[in-house]
Amino acid sequence: MSSALPTTQDTLPRPLNDAEASRLRADFPILGRSVNGTPLTYLDSGATSQKPTCVYEAEQHFYENFNAAVHRGAHSLAVEATDIFEQSRTDVARFIGAKDNEVIWTSNATEALNLLTYSFGNASAGLGGETARAFALGPGDEIVVTELEHHANLIPWQELALRTGATLKYIPVDEAGALRMDLAEQIVTPATRILAFTHVSNVLGTVIDVPALVALARSVGALTVLDGCQSVPHLPVNVKDLSVDFMAFSGHKMLGPTGIGGLYGRAALLDAMPPFLTGGSMITSVTMEKAEYLPSPMRFEAGTQRIAQAHGLATAVSYLSEVGMDRIAAWEELLGERMLTGLGSIPGVRVLGPGPGAARIGTAPFIIEGVHPHDVGQFLDSRGVAVRVGHHCAQPLHRALGVVSSTRASTYLYNTTSDIDALLNAVADVRGYFGVGK
Repeated sequence: MSSALPTTQDTLPRPLNDAEASRLRADFPILGRSVNGTPLTYLDSGATSQKPTCVYEAEQHFYENFNAAVHRGAHSLAVEATDIFEQSRTDVARFIGAKDNEVIWTSNATEALNLLTYSFGNASAGLGGETARAFALGPGDEIVVTELEHHANLIPWQELALRTGATLKYIPVDEAGALRMDLAEQIVTPATRILAFTHVSNVLGTVIDVPALVALARSVGALTVLDGCQSVPHLPVNVKDLSVDFMAFSGHKMLGPTGIGGLYGRAALLDAMPPFLTGGSMITSVTMEKAEYLPSPMRFEAGTQRIAQAHGLATAVSYLSEVGMDRIAAWEELLGERMLTGLGSIPGVRVLGPGPGAARIGTAPFIIEGVHPHDVGQFLDSRGVAVRVGHHCAQPLHRALGVVSSTRASTYLYNTTSDIDALLNAVADVRGYFGVGK
């Protein structure tokens, strides 16, 4: 746990400040290293966050003291490992406002979304019995996504549509990248069975109006699937308040280890879905002819699970809770405003996404006139500034914005205003270095 911040509870949420963020940095040893002879300025948390010492110490502590298979043995190590594993589920479920049996461990959010689409595909093939028929799709049914989606919340639905004969539709964005909510009511129809959408755009950092889309889906009886990869790490998220049916999230973006993510689903829905992977630990009985399956979450957790990683993720959410998600969100909003304002004032820089007034986390995508984003990224790296370049697994969105790729800077709780200033100073020198705009 972090010992850097006071534990007193404020009546009103207040953002972190530079002094507090600087103290938090001491919990992240990698942030103390240098890159190309320059102190590291890490502004790529949208891709993967850095980890506090307590997270990897938790994994090591598990392996050194409790390592055993869970749900399988009667010996002390197996019982202790199972207790840690399931307590980790409880802690992560509580963090997002879910019940224990509503959180399924996956390798990442991509697997979580594929779990859903393959389970629905199995139902469409007649598997899972009568209770699974509610998830079956076929010709005449519609799946709706948005033009904002990360490929992980687009391609699995494309494939499901191809396998079942359903039609895939999408809600477009305008020229600035804002979701066309004025068209959503025409696109979501009584034939819509699934509405899948991101909570926060991984490219633009814009926060989507989840209640409006959930209400629209409810009005036609469609299931809702939320991509929470960029919201769960940065905003207070409660799945019950959001009223979504499913939500995917990924541990490595929220201070947790790689190789661990989760799928939230309403318990009644998960228990009715056919399994995705089959094998050991997810059955009640097996004969040579057939098998019967356990309820959620074990129904979807075949084989040896990510035990140490789950413990690491639970440690990460404890760290985030101690700092305060409301304070983290408020701090990132301030850092984001500083980035957007600063970048917008640099000649030749175009900031992507809606203008002032749009709700955003601390993420700023931009392009520099006459300089390819990969060249921008390499120049910034020479100054010790780590950012993401490319299409960020969102080619359709970039195409809608009239660009092929972009540079993205993204913040987290350990960033300071000096990190933002380092970015801005480096960006201001890019065009001169490449001899553009003289």
